[in-house]
Amino acid sequence: MHPTNHPPALFCTGRRRTLALAAGAALAPWAVGCAQTTTADATLDTWAEAFSADWVRLSPEYATYTQYFGGAEQAALDGQLTPQTPEQRERRRETARAGLARLAEFMAGPLSPEQHANADTLRWGLQRVLADTPFEDHGFAFNQFGGLQVRWVSLFSEVQPLRTPADVGGYLSRLAQIGLRVDEAIARTRGAAARGLLPPRFILERARTQVQDFLAPPAPQNLLVAALERRSALIEGFSPTERTKAVAEAVRLVDQRVRPAWQRILDLMNELHPRTTADAGLWRLPDGAGAYAQALASATTTTLTADEIHAIGLREVARIEGEMDSVLKSLGRGTGSVQQRMEALRAELQPPPEPDPRPALIERFKAMVADNQRRSQALFNIQPKAPVEVRREPALTEKTAAAHYSTPAPDGSRPGVFWAPLPGPVFNIPAMRSLAVHEAVPGHHFQLTIQQEQTDLPRWRQRRIFSGGSAHSEGWALYAERLAIDNGWYEGDPQQLLGALDSQLFRARRLVVDTGLHAKRWTREQAIAYGISAQEVERYVANPGQACAYMIGMLRLLDLRAQAQRAMGNRFNAKTFHDLVLKTGSVPLDVLGNVVTRWSAVA
Repeated sequence: MHPTNHPPALFCTGRRRTLALAAGAALAPWAVGCAQTTTADATLDTWAEAFSADWVRLSPEYATYTQYFGGAEQAALDGQLTPQTPEQRERRRETARAGLARLAEFMAGPLSPEQHANADTLRWGLQRVLADTPFEDHGFAFNQFGGLQVRWVSLFSEVQPLRTPADVGGYLSRLAQIGLRVDEAIARTRGAAARGLLPPRFILERARTQVQDFLAPPAPQNLLVAALERRSALIEGFSPTERTKAVAEAVRLVDQRVRPAWQRILDLMNELHPRTTADAGLWRLPDGAGAYAQALASATTTTLTADEIHAIGLREVARIEGEMDSVLKSLGRGTGSVQQRMEALRAELQPPPEPDPRPALIERFKAMVADNQRRSQALFNIQPKAPVEVRREPALTEKTAAAHYSTPAPDGSRPGVFWAPLPGPVFNIPAMRSLAVHEAVPGHHFQLTIQQEQTDLPRWRQRRIFSGGSAHSEGWALYAERLAIDNGWYEGDPQQLLGALDSQLFRARRLVVDTGLHAKRWTREQAIAYGISAQEVERYVANPGQACAYMIGMLRLLDLRAQAQRAMGNRFNAKTFHDLVLKTGSVPLDVLGNVVTRWSAVA
């Protein structure tokens, strides 16, 4: 995540420290402590707020997603795209180094428990940036899940602010920059390929299909033009004449800059294709073992090795399959493996193909989310103020996307959204309730939105500028699934209970498959044979380690809850424990452990 104009980069040499700034810029507030004129009243809190604001400025897109600022500064950032250059990445690293140096000075002095959590979280985030540095090109810049060709379409289609007529200028400004940013990313990808850092062939082919689909319609029907046309119709005070002019300019930019840029991406993919192979895991790349160890550390916020995570996965698979076997037998389904019996159940529950079942499935998801909100009253004292909606995943990414959640805009202009891909023709009907629990209530919508709404947290904690990695947020969402099972949400509905247990089994299998692919040289076909869909396997290949965050995070949350129960005895209250975890927000698991330990000692 990296910005367009030159943000401050701090260079400290011995006793004298100099700040390299864009022309005319003032000394960054977070850098004051690194100068010789440190003020006596400088505190970790004020420094961290200023530092975090400068960190967000390193990525205009992230500033847009979080709406971190306001007024003219936010509007300016909403009109920029982050450079994809080596210089921009070095600015980010240098800022991280300077931040860690200043943070160490604060951590050497007295801090409150809250400040300790802040400092530990910030330190972990900055250390991760530097630890990732040797492996930043081990991923493919145009992969099918988080590649630029996907990210930008999502940005323009759903996130780019279009609330006032003035916002349209930011939309068009970003469109105008796409060609330059694509060329920078292409140069980076060619440089990586020259060092032997190539994606697996099947990953390149999935992404290539997305690029071809994007190029298929002419400019007037392009997704980015259609998004402006659709969304600008809702802008108050935007006259039909102005709107027609803006759409025409978008057509021109897409025709002259965006489509040629996507064609250059396609040319790059065709150029690289003969050099790729079917090998799936990071082991295939130079220092792939190091890259995967770092990916696991970042995703799980633990020091667990690939072998240890693989063993945990095998253990959990056996345990959950035992639970499922009992439920299946109670339904008279005793023959065949658990996977075979679940496949038969899913097949029996498929809706008729006509009329199109997907609108009804979206409505069913909405009803489940509403019911989950009602049931959550018994488990939580606090709930999000912002609403959550269920929306179908956009067509461009529906074939490759997993279900996911996007946080509401802090200003209330965008709700939380549970995005449900329904490409068909087969739908996982038994897992619908657990998916609604995980992505919406009381999963991601509770965990991420309550954090955003916590006014007693620093703003950078509210917006997860330095988050605690995937293990906390994904661990919470899987923990929420387990809460629903343990608290009787599936009474009288054994089919949905099986779907919920199957979702847990799926996350346990992920531990086995992710580590199998990247550390044990499994092939794509071996991973699929273990019970994971081809689409999911390709996700793990494109995003190593992240799939391990779910089960590792959930198990740690269960362990922390058990520790608190033992320490507190009759004083323990599950609702209060949940409040604590939600109010703490996204932090590394060790930081959460310290928070829970302090709470259980004094609550």
